[in-house]
Amino acid sequence: MAKKLKILAASDLQGRKNLAEKLAEKARKNKVDLVILAGDINEFGQGDKRMLEPFARTGQKVLFVPGNWDLSKEADYMSIDGKNLDGYYVTYGDVGIVGLGSSDWKMEHDEKDFLKIEKNFKKMKSKRRIFVSHLHAFGTKAEFSGFLGDGVVRAVVEYFKPDVLISGHIHEAEGLESKIGKTKVLHVGSKGKIFEI
Repeated sequence: MAKKLKILAASDLQGRKNLAEKLAEKARKNKVDLVILAGDINEFGQGDKRMLEPFARTGQKVLFVPGNWDLSKEADYMSIDGKNLDGYYVTYGDVGIVGLGSSDWKMEHDEKDFLKIEKNFKKMKSKRRIFVSHLHAFGTKAEFSGFLGDGVVRAVVEYFKPDVLISGHIHEAEGLESKIGKTKVLHVGSKGKIFEI
């Protein structure tokens, strides 16, 4: 059996570096293999350019996708201390992780975004797969907030059937879990959630 990957997933820090410090300490104490941040790490030009520095300082590997409150230039700065997964994929052991960000106030995805993600899923040879999106998927529990989920995120999950979808965006949805088919849907927030795959 393949070794499990222990992940701390979080989102929506919105420029509060003290939350990044707390999450970095949580990751260190729990000996996680990887930290995944699902966007809104900064707050539209108001946050710290080195928001991910606490993770780098404690030796954590960090993947992130920018959220609607993250500017493109902030994502470039954050790449000093972590890997921007927007439109890319990485592999850890036999776990493949694909990301779709929504920087610069992007509130919905389109066909171009789907094609970008499709290309990455098709290249990936991993048996276990995670899809990371800042925006939540259409038809998930986070819609109790009154904000409909994203149709492209839903289509990606239905078509490629990742094991896990990690999303943020709706702060009040933190901690909710559901399923889309066999895909486990994790709505994360600033407290962070540790899970294994």
